[in-house]
Amino acid sequence: MAAIDHKDQFKQRVRHWAGKLDVKIAWLGVRPMRSKWASCSTAGHLNFSDELPALKPELWDYVIVHELLHFSVPNHGRLWKSLMRAHLGDYEAHERALKRIATSSAPVSPLSPTASPAPLTPPP
Repeated sequence: MAAIDHKDQFKQRVRHWAGKLDVKIAWLGVRPMRSKWASCSTAGHLNFSDELPALKPELWDYVIVHELLHFSVPNHGRLWKSLMRAHLGDYEAHERALKRIATSSAPVSPLSPTASPAPLTPPP
């Protein structure tokens, strides 16, 4: 599947979760990001790393739900964690997989749990 198809599917998945979580998105972007998977603003702007569409959809869901929950819960406290668990189950496994990807410099096959075209943080 072409990269543009993955990007479109990813954006559709963001809109799906936004509807499910009753979050109004003012702007949705997928762009290069050097040091994180995503960011959001109180104005309803969402930015996601252009590396995410190449990963497994389960990892998409983790990053998407993580950001969307910040529209109602600004921190990673107990409420945020309980909502993550309610929506995704063992979300910590996805979090660990993304951390491994971010610190890995070895190329891997697309759509594998550890797929990443390049590490998000440059080597020291």
